[in-house]
Amino acid sequence: MTDLLVLGATGFTGRLITEHLYSHPERSSFTLGLAGRSRTKLTQLKQSLGLDDSVKLFEVDVTNNDQLEQVVKSAKVVINTIGPFSKWGTPVIRICALNGIHYVDLSGEIDWIRDIIEIYDYLATKTHTIIIPSSGMDAIPSDLAVHLSNKTLKALVSPDTSIDTSMSAYRMHGGISGGSISTMITNIEEVPRWKRRVAMSDFVLSNVTGVPQPKPRLSYTLPFSNPPVYGGIVPMGPANRSIIQRTWGLHQYEASQKPGQKVLTYGPQFKYDEFMITKSKTTGALMSIGLVFGMLSLMITPIRWLVKKFAPQPGEGPSPELQKNGFLELINVTSSVPTATQPQRHVRTTIKGQGDPGYSLTAVMISESALSILLHHDELPSLAQEGGILTPMSALGDVLVRRLEKSGRFQFESEIIIGKDVEGRKRR
Repeated sequence: MTDLLVLGATGFTGRLITEHLYSHPERSSFTLGLAGRSRTKLTQLKQSLGLDDSVKLFEVDVTNNDQLEQVVKSAKVVINTIGPFSKWGTPVIRICALNGIHYVDLSGEIDWIRDIIEIYDYLATKTHTIIIPSSGMDAIPSDLAVHLSNKTLKALVSPDTSIDTSMSAYRMHGGISGGSISTMITNIEEVPRWKRRVAMSDFVLSNVTGVPQPKPRLSYTLPFSNPPVYGGIVPMGPANRSIIQRTWGLHQYEASQKPGQKVLTYGPQFKYDEFMITKSKTTGALMSIGLVFGMLSLMITPIRWLVKKFAPQPGEGPSPELQKNGFLELINVTSSVPTATQPQRHVRTTIKGQGDPGYSLTAVMISESALSILLHHDELPSLAQEGGILTPMSALGDVLVRRLEKSGRFQFESEIIIGKDVEGRKRR
């Protein structure tokens, strides 16, 4: 039995995950297996990274169900990097849900996540299987920021405090891989338009429907920012919002069944939005317009052909220098619902990460998510004990926060705001 199995280990992100896990300070606490289509490429990966014989290699074709089942059933936790997930991920989910094998992946494909929730969520609760899509840049930072802000608000006011609005602003430097581009193109070419439209709906992944959410706009301003923080539409915004809304829905429903879990809820008025930081309102609007036109242009077949031909190919990605020098900064401002006895209060949560967000940091995030399940299962929130198609924060909560901070690649800070001044500061 292998503790952690990396599916797609020879891909660009799979290699980074393998490096992180093999050199991990807790390496002696888990066994590691690598799976890929080509035995030759797996052997080359093992040699190039200097992996010892304790790392098991598994040749597997995800289109061969018998072979896939044999390999997946040999693991306790699967880390799946093989996208597009709408094309290759469902058989892996099925095997895991049937056999109680925990699972994390890097999917930002909301239409696919909606499908697997409908088909496999109930089964996963019966087998107590933890299945967590979007365990990388999509959507851990956003999900984690709201989680920390909610904790700080409740610590300041009371466990009954509800969130009114929560907004995150991203500043980051990194690259893009051929695998990500391939997934985007596949989504356009193979996913029906109606499914893509449904995937953009509010609460599409949630088991509970909330209040109307903020509509996309050309430019944004972060509340309580001095100097002002402006920005435009962030590409991963719809995916992140959907995951956070599922976190919200899971906690709301659990609290309705178990009142003692109310401390994790965000409240019935919860609204979330996010944006990418730019220098001014004007540049924010221009970036939003450029992103919209860029996505629309991909609907044109000749333009997609050019992208396929000249963009990075699967297996290619950011240079080692960019992976090292990239960075992530997220600033979240969350405000409470005012009551007759409590005025509206505000929290600022900041997340900083060192490394390319989509690849170097993503490798850390998904690896630590898997290790949270493997090494700290009994410490996880009650939703994880029950199992199901969950989200990073609903399943892993503070366990993942601590592991990310311990990795040395992330810093978290949450502080209470009064006007433009900071009242108190609480570090995680």
